[in-house]
Amino acid sequence: MENIKKDKQYYRFCFYGFLKNLRFFESFIILFFLNKGLSFVEIGFLYSIREITVFVIEIPSGVIADAFGRRRTMITAFFTYIVSFIIFYFSEKYLFFSLAMIIFAFAEAFRSGVNKAMIFNYLQKNGWENQKTYYYGNTRACSQKGSALSALMAAAFVFYSDNYNIIFLVSIIPYMLNILLLLSYPKWLDGELKAIKTISVKEKFREVERAFAQTFKKIIFIKILLSNTLYSGYYKAVKDYIQPLIKMLALSVPFLTYLNNEKKTAVFIGLFYFITYLLTSVMSKNSGKFLKRFKHYSKPLNITIISGLMMGIVSGGFYILDWYFLSVIGFVFILLIENLRKPIGVAEVAEVSQDNAMATILSLSSQVQSVFAAIIAPLIGFFADKYGVGLSLILTSMILMILYPFYRLKE
Repeated sequence: MENIKKDKQYYRFCFYGFLKNLRFFESFIILFFLNKGLSFVEIGFLYSIREITVFVIEIPSGVIADAFGRRRTMITAFFTYIVSFIIFYFSEKYLFFSLAMIIFAFAEAFRSGVNKAMIFNYLQKNGWENQKTYYYGNTRACSQKGSALSALMAAAFVFYSDNYNIIFLVSIIPYMLNILLLLSYPKWLDGELKAIKTISVKEKFREVERAFAQTFKKIIFIKILLSNTLYSGYYKAVKDYIQPLIKMLALSVPFLTYLNNEKKTAVFIGLFYFITYLLTSVMSKNSGKFLKRFKHYSKPLNITIISGLMMGIVSGGFYILDWYFLSVIGFVFILLIENLRKPIGVAEVAEVSQDNAMATILSLSSQVQSVFAAIIAPLIGFFADKYGVGLSLILTSMILMILYPFYRLKE
C-alpha cells in the first residue's frame, strides 16, 4: 500500500530522522582517526568496541525504556550522544577515543531499538501494519536527506577550519534540536511506565535467550536474520573506508590545484556524500515498489546481498589498479543496495515475528547486526594494514560470498 498516512506524527518521525543524521563527523571519521595517528586495525577495534557495547546494552534497553518511557529514554540518549561528541573533540589518546565510543554506543543502543519500536507501535495503534515497508522506507529516506546535507555542511566546516575536530562540536546543535522535537511527541508514545527492577533486567536477558533459542529452532528465522543483518554489518564496517579512497581520488585529479590537500579532500568528500545520500534517499523511498516486482521477498533480498558483495570485490579491484573513480562508483552501489534492502529486511523480520515477540526479535536483529559489524570491522582493518584497502575489501567480500549458502533465502 503506497498511500501512507502522512499525519503530524509522520512528519515528526521524518524530521527526527533528518536531524539524527546530521552527523557531521560521519563523512570524515576515518580521516579524523588517521589524522590522530591511528592504524586501520586500531580503527577497526574502535568500531568493534562500539558494536559490542551496543550488543550488550540493547538487551536491558527495553526494560529501561519501559521504566522511564520511550520518549524520555530517547531524550536521554541524545544527551549521551552530546557527551561523547565533547570527549571526541578534546581527545588525543586511544583510551579516550575508546571511552567516547563506549558512551556513543550507549546512546546508539537506546535510540535505535526504541525508535523502531515507537514507529511500529504507532502503526499498530492506528491499524496501519500493512504500511510497514513504505512507512519505514519513507522515514528512512528523510534520514538519508539529512545525511546528504550533513556531508555538505561538514565539508564546509573542515574547509574553513582546516580541522577535523570541529565536526564533533557542531554535531551538538542538531542533536539539541532533536531533543526539543522529541519533547513534542505524544506522551502516549512513552508507553505504560513500569517500575524498573533487577528481576526485570534478568528477565529481559532470559527473554533474549529464549528468542535466540526459538529463532534458531526455525530455519526461516535464521535465514531472514542472517540475510538482513549480515549485509548491514558488512555495510557498517566498510562504508567509512571510502573516505581515504576519495582522498586518493581528490589528490590524483588535476582540479582545484590551488587548494591544499585537506581543503581539496573536503570538497570532494562533501560533494560525494551529498550526491550519494540523495540517491540512497530515493532507494529507501522506493524499496516498497522494488519489493512489489517480486512474488516473494526472498528474491530481492538474495539479489541485493550478492550484488552488494560483488560491488565490494569490483571496487577493491579498481582501487588496486589505481582507478579511483571507478572504485568510488563501486562503493556507491554498496551504499545504495543497503538502503534498498534495509526496509524490506526490517519489515520481513517484523512480519515473521509474533506481535508479543516483535520488539524482542527486532532487538535481536539489531544485536546480530552488531555482532557481524564487530567481527568484520577489525578484519577489514587487519587486511588494510597488511595488504592495503583494495585487497582488504576484496578478501572480506569474498569470505562473505563463500558463506552465501548459509544465508540464501528460499521461497
